Amino acid sequence: MIIAIVVAIAAGASIVIARNINSILAEKKGLLASTFFNYLTGFSLSVLFLLFSSESVTQTYHLLGTVPVWAYLGGLLGVAVVAISNLVTPKISAFYMSLIIFTGQLFTGIILDYFALGLLSIGKVIGGLLVVVGLIYNLYLDR
Repeated sequence: MIIAIVVAIAAGASIVIARNINSILAEKKGLLASTFFNYLTGFSLSVLFLLFSSESVTQTYHLLGTVPVWAYLGGLLGVAVVAISNLVTPKISAFYMSLIIFTGQLFTGIILDYFALGLLSIGKVIGGLLVVVGLIYNLYLDR
């Protein structure tokens, strides 16, 4: 249990650090270059993990035809998220950016659960709304 908590905290910290590094790269080399190198790094590490995993490349290749076409748009969405993040990160504190991303992921998960599984978690909705209210209140106090 404690290992899962440490890994979750490390994952969150690495996202904040990576986002800040990407925004600095975008300022120095340009938005498209920073997005390209972000995806090149991610692709390279993914290939390394695949090569050292027990997953079979031929088995994975065989499954590509069973995936719906719209699922492949996730890559384009990822590029858009990285590009927008590189533009916005220098203008917003890491704390606010993390909260905004968290609430966006939470509400997107709620919407996907509702449409894909027919589930609506009132607890998650209320929790997300409380985070949004706290964020708005904190922004009000900062002004």
